[in-house]
Amino acid sequence: MRLDKYLTAACDMTRKQARAAIRAGDVTVDDARVTAPGWHVATDSRVALSGQALASPAGRYLMLHKPEGYICATRDGHLPTVLDLLDEPNRERLQIVGRLDRDTTGLLLLTDDGQWNHQVTSPRKDCGKVYLLETATPIDPGAIEVFERGIVLQPENCRTRPARLVILAPQRAQLTISEGRYHQVKRMMAAVGSEVIRLHRSAIGAIRLDDGLAPGRYRPLTATEIESVG
Repeated sequence: MRLDKYLTAACDMTRKQARAAIRAGDVTVDDARVTAPGWHVATDSRVALSGQALASPAGRYLMLHKPEGYICATRDGHLPTVLDLLDEPNRERLQIVGRLDRDTTGLLLLTDDGQWNHQVTSPRKDCGKVYLLETATPIDPGAIEVFERGIVLQPENCRTRPARLVILAPQRAQLTISEGRYHQVKRMMAAVGSEVIRLHRSAIGAIRLDDGLAPGRYRPLTATEIESVG
């Protein structure tokens, strides 16, 4: 990790402040003064700021039960964002892993580990996202086969990857997709004549939303959940 990034992760300071402290000679790595912000810090290095040893910054991996009415953005001038629900230092540095619409509820993952984020969201990793949905009218059973073949969405004119639709009731279903296109679930259902009126994400890969996690609450992922992606 770059030294300036290490400092911003280990301390409550901006990248600009971290670079200034490094260039001022306030930072040592393994007891040697380092003045280059781009210096590579090994995982077992000892870093100190003004003589005070810093704890090695660990990556953050969070599970949030997203409630309705919050948007998946780091900031917005008018609407509440999912980051407003977090009591975390430097929360603006967290990345939202696979966004949900404002009116969609359920499992949302957040991390400051960009590589892990890519493992979850890349279609090539085939990490299934499971949604529970309700529609305004009964779902056509023929949609099951249509989704298995993939469906062409407009205006991209591009076929989706195969998806698995399980009809639970005339107007309720479970849909598993391995992509995250804009409004994908709603657009896929609209293409087979069904308007989605309620949408909830219950799982991403092997990570399932805790039944006991109330809307608006969050918790760190377990080591097993983190390692399940890859």
